[in-house]
Amino acid sequence: MTVSPHDQAQILSEALPHMQRYDEETVVIKYGGHAMGEEEAAREFARDIVLLEQTAINPVVVHGGGPQIEAALGRLGKKGEFIQGMRVTDAETMEVVEWVLAGEVQQDIVGLINQAGGKAVGLTGRDGGLIRAQKLKMVDNADPSKEHDVGQVGDIVAIDPSVVKALQDDQFIPVISPIGFGEHNESYNINADVVAGKLATVLKAEKLVLLTNTPGVLDKSGKLLTDLTAREIEALFADGTISGGMLPKIAGALDAAKSGVNSVHIIDGRVPHAMLLEILTDQAYGTMIRSH
Repeated sequence: MTVSPHDQAQILSEALPHMQRYDEETVVIKYGGHAMGEEEAAREFARDIVLLEQTAINPVVVHGGGPQIEAALGRLGKKGEFIQGMRVTDAETMEVVEWVLAGEVQQDIVGLINQAGGKAVGLTGRDGGLIRAQKLKMVDNADPSKEHDVGQVGDIVAIDPSVVKALQDDQFIPVISPIGFGEHNESYNINADVVAGKLATVLKAEKLVLLTNTPGVLDKSGKLLTDLTAREIEALFADGTISGGMLPKIAGALDAAKSGVNSVHIIDGRVPHAMLLEILTDQAYGTMIRSH
């Protein structure tokens, strides 16, 4: 399909109010492991990030890497185990998590953004003391008196965003792996949705966008729920509509919405330019979460 010069100008003109609204504002983008699976889609994502940065928006990327970790564990003959949506992380798994996330996945994203004309810098939670963590205490959903040991899975103690702000001040695009450090210098694997939500809160981000491999939050019949309040989400937790891997994602999004992030969106990262459409147009994609 060919777009006429007039239509191209009209599209750009309609983006102006959104550019003005987000001028010099921070937008935190969680880029999921499933969303980054295809090479051309990853290149489009990188170009979209650079475009946002060129319009005076300050993007901060937090990435996951579940499928890539699973593939690396498989090559070692090790099978991933999950409890209530969280990966059980023993010492050997933690080593794999670190080299996959902070090595392979992060550097792929950094390279693609740089290739597209941006200036990306990779960080983990260790850099600049960014993410202090402790061992996650996971209470059983059905029996609150029971706790699950999920190994070196972390709960965030504190985020010091000074290294992120320093990079933003010099027009760099931070790309963050969700690895924290404990008081004895141990590493922790932290759910990337949780890191993105907490970081958005600490940076006072205007918007948090969670790119995933689903259209958004679906009801029990598979229908997309486009606009949810905190109360409605709690009902969806209670009746089991939200379960598995969506639990930490929605919990992190809800926490950010309640903590001052103006809007939180869960959108399908497999849709070309879904992030641009969400931020720079009136077109609503996925599920928006409001605090009230």
